[in-house]
Parts: sequence; structure tokens; C-alpha cells
Amino acid sequence: MKFENTNKLKQLIDNSNNIVIIPHTNPDGDAVGSCLALHCIFKKLKKTSIVLSPNTAPDFYSWTPSFDQIVYFEDNPKIGEKIINECDLIFTLDFNDLNRIGDLGNIISKASSNIVMIDHHQNPKNYADLIFSQPDIGSTCELLYEIFMSLNYKKLIDKDISTCLYLGIMTDTGSFQYSSVSSRTHKIVSDLLKNKINNSKIYNKVYNDSSKSRLNILGSALNNLTHLKSYATAYMYINRVDLERFDYKKGDSEGIVNYGLSLKDVIFCAIFIEDINDGDNVKISFRSIGDFPCNKFAEENFNGGGHINASGGRFEGSAKKAIEHFLKVIPNYKNKLL
Repeated sequence: MKFENTNKLKQLIDNSNNIVIIPHTNPDGDAVGSCLALHCIFKKLKKTSIVLSPNTAPDFYSWTPSFDQIVYFEDNPKIGEKIINECDLIFTLDFNDLNRIGDLGNIISKASSNIVMIDHHQNPKNYADLIFSQPDIGSTCELLYEIFMSLNYKKLIDKDISTCLYLGIMTDTGSFQYSSVSSRTHKIVSDLLKNKINNSKIYNKVYNDSSKSRLNILGSALNNLTHLKSYATAYMYINRVDLERFDYKKGDSEGIVNYGLSLKDVIFCAIFIEDINDGDNVKISFRSIGDFPCNKFAEENFNGGGHINASGGRFEGSAKKAIEHFLKVIPNYKNKLL
């Protein structure tokens, strides 16, 4: 893949020595993997770089190379602001709107440094000086690999960097099941495997290394699963009471929505999760199989968006009220679901 801005990107990197890399709030596997892969590349280039995350990442990513070097803005905003003000180049990875990073976005919007956006979501905002946006690519890690190739960094990609990239590609493609997966995706994965990464370990660390609280949360969600056969749809919910009862930790609910798609003849699934700190805020994740655009569904009904087969949204109120709204609007999509 060729990029028009490759030369400008290389110039920015060559002329910078103090670089900050930022993932979105509540970083997932693609955000963690892409940021740490880029961080490791800069170490190879003898550049000083810091991964500054808006808040903490789930503990089941803690095995990822250089994970312990991530700095968290929520722990000390003043230090985070100092890091931004003293850097000479900023990368924002796996998001394309500064609203995705809360208060940190306000600081970045006033920064004097050049900003580079690398992302694969639709409708990017125009806040960056250099934009690499490819919504047709399944993960930011896959896009980042292509950028590394265009920069002639292939020889720099070692086992650690390959591990980070594989993590992001695997998680953001639903373990290679989404329609965004292409022959090129598998070619890239093949190249990463040549660096002797332990792909089985990566999968097991993410999906089969659960805490008791994570399994309890899963059990609660599955117990609440409802199948709307006439719409080829399923939905689940987790209320605040159960989150507290099971000692919920960040990341415990990640990936649960996918279980709904394992139900026979279901092509669309949603999970409604009440905010443990705010009883009037519901986070919603949507997943689909095939052509049903759950990103448009999220955008039109739940102030959200994302990808065709994986998106998210929010609702002000309780999970019960959010589900009532969901049941009210789902008939409008029947012709697309069946």
C-alpha cells in the first residue's frame, strides 16, 4: 500500500526526538497493540517516546511488550499535560476525534507540536497535521504495519513489535471473522508469524485467562440474553447492581457481546452495560455478521458509530430504558436483518 504522506511522515519522525503516542479512552487490543508497536519502533530508532493513555488499560493486556511503560493521564493530569507540552510530535492511534480522549483532548488541541493521526474508523475529524485514515482496513495495527512498510521499517519489526501488531489485528477482526479481513490481512499475519510470535499464547492471554469477576459478569450477561427471532437479533444487559456484586474490573465485559452472535440464526447483537459510577449512563456495544451496518444503527439511535460489524453507542438513563428504546427502533431495520 502506498501513502501520499509517507515522505512528510518520515521527515517529521526524523526531526523529532520527544514523541508522545496516545490511544483512545478505555484502550482495547488494537489501541494497546498499535501504540506499543509504534513505541517499540521508536526505541529501535533511538527516539524518546511515551505512550500516554487517557486511562488504564485492562489487566489482561499486561503481558504485552512494554505495557509497563504506559503512562496514565488519569493518575496525574499535571504530569500528562507536562508531557504533551514538552514533546515535539504527537501520534493519535485508533481514534479520529479528540472527544474520544476526554480532558486530554483539550490539552492536545492547544499543543504546538505536529499531530499525526493513524486510524481506521469512519468520518475522521480534521484535528491532525497529517492523517492516515483507512476505514476499509480491519484494524489500526494492520494500517500501522502498512505504514511501517512504506517507511522501509521492515527490518525493525522484531518479535515484540510483531506481537503487538498481531494483538491488535486479532482482537479488532474478532479473531479474523469480520468482513474487513482480506487476503492482505492474512499475508501480514503470515509475515508476523515469521518473527516467531506465540499466536496461541496471545489468544489465550486475551480470551482464556479470565478473572473470577470476568466470568461472573459473563454469566450475568448470558443469563439476561434475549433472542428476538423475528429480527435475527439478540441482546443482553448488565446492570450496575451486578457489576458491584461481582467486583467488576475494567475490561471484564470486553468481548461478551460476541457471544450473542453464536446463537443460531442471529446476525445482530447488542449488550447494554450500566456505568458502575453513573447510574444514568449506559454503554452499548453492537456486533453483526454480514452486511447489516451496526455502525449506522448505533449512529441513528444511540449517539454512536464505528464499523459495519462492530460499533458502540451510549444512552442516558438506565439499561431498562435503553432496551425499551432498542425494542422500539429495531422493527425499522427488519428488512435489513432478514
